[in-house]
Amino acid sequence: MRYRLFASNEHGLHSPFVFELYTRVIKDETAFYVFSAIESVRAKMLLSDKSILVHDFGTGGNKTHEKKLSLQFIAKNYVKPAKYGQLLFRLVNKFRPAQILELGTSLGITTMYLASADSKANVTTIEGCVNTAATAKENFETAGIKNIKQVTGEFSEVLPEVLKNIPQLDFVYFDGNHRKEATLLYFNQCLPKHSEHSVFVFDDIHWSSEMQQAWKIIQQHEAVTLTIDLFFIGIVFFRKGIPKQHFVLKY
Repeated sequence: MRYRLFASNEHGLHSPFVFELYTRVIKDETAFYVFSAIESVRAKMLLSDKSILVHDFGTGGNKTHEKKLSLQFIAKNYVKPAKYGQLLFRLVNKFRPAQILELGTSLGITTMYLASADSKANVTTIEGCVNTAATAKENFETAGIKNIKQVTGEFSEVLPEVLKNIPQLDFVYFDGNHRKEATLLYFNQCLPKHSEHSVFVFDDIHWSSEMQQAWKIIQQHEAVTLTIDLFFIGIVFFRKGIPKQHFVLKY
């Protein structure tokens, strides 16, 4: 309710950069040709009665949880809706990042949106659960998307090694651990590889009080110059030469 009360639209924007981004990218409803192919994969998952054993490393608490879930349940409850996957596609299409990192592959739906925007981009995606990662791999093969490199393992163990092999992080999508401590840890680990033109996107910034606290700390970081709060996701920019600003926008 607070978000709906304070979120503004393009009429309240005085930043030319944010105005263009909001009107031409965030609110754009153009149906790119790859959308239907990716959504057909989602539809297949939603109709599947197959179940897999899922290791959950980051939905709260400090213990690893293991449970058997149907692909239908995962696709319905754990995968971002098309609206947000397509927004990620448009952001990549706009900023043309060469190196993209995703923390949290899940079934690979958002990964495919990230990778399909530019076939020349190198997309590295990390998933903690072996069985979930295997399903995502099958989905990538079904969609014929080849510019995705998968890494399987708990983030705290594999992220440092992954970062060693990436020269610069142009775009990062954080969607794998919804705890304050972990979110800030991964943010700080990725930070040395950012540039002025990097874009960091955080999922579920209002998912819990912990995530809201993490989002506020990220906003206040000295390297961050501009953030956009779309409620379910937050977008972070590091552009120099602009005053530090934070926007809450309707989406």
